[in-house]
Amino acid sequence: MNSLFVIAIAPGIAFALVLYLTDRYDREPFRLLVKIFILGALSVIPTALAENFLSMFNIFAGLLAAAYTSFVVAGFTEEFFKRLVVVKFALFNKAFNEKLDGIVYCAFSALGFATVENIIYVVFRYSANPYVGILRGFLSVPAHMLFGITMGYYLSLSKFAETDEQGRKYYKLSLYIPVVFHGLFDFILMAGIHWLMGVFIPFVILLWIYNLKKLREYRIISKNNFNNIKYKK
Repeated sequence: MNSLFVIAIAPGIAFALVLYLTDRYDREPFRLLVKIFILGALSVIPTALAENFLSMFNIFAGLLAAAYTSFVVAGFTEEFFKRLVVVKFALFNKAFNEKLDGIVYCAFSALGFATVENIIYVVFRYSANPYVGILRGFLSVPAHMLFGITMGYYLSLSKFAETDEQGRKYYKLSLYIPVVFHGLFDFILMAGIHWLMGVFIPFVILLWIYNLKKLREYRIISKNNFNNIKYKK
């Protein structure tokens, strides 16, 4: 049980640490990051309730049933509550003062969620198979983080938008695009189509490339802001 617990929590904490170290120029308050991580973990509770409720309306069969579960039950519900944590407890905090912050906060919320989800699967549901924890550590947990990076990218565009119209547009995208990514990720695994599984690894690779590019873009902006402030001093 103890070793399974370590396997379950290690990926989330490791990725959170990497993100914390990546945000080196205007680092977020550690206590706020811990708070967002914990609240992201607790968001599993309302998410589970909502998912159970929405599952009652899955009247479909075959691929439509898999699509409903992937995009609506899991994708929309999980991304909604993970974003809600950031919107309620970080978006309007004075520490949220640059675009990179959106990525950091959303990724921390996502990793908190992913850690508890991982504990449920690894320690309790599939405790007889330790390889589940290893597989989820390489796929599911980082996938949640990548969805969080996408979410944070657009949430920051919303916060720092020049017009209200742009702000509303990016705010919607901060939910819709992670839902699409999440839904595709789950649907490929749930559909049970052999040829579709052939695109899973390329899809995951593209997710990494897309989100690392977004992370790098905002990190460069953060560095430039830091250097400009340093130069003015």
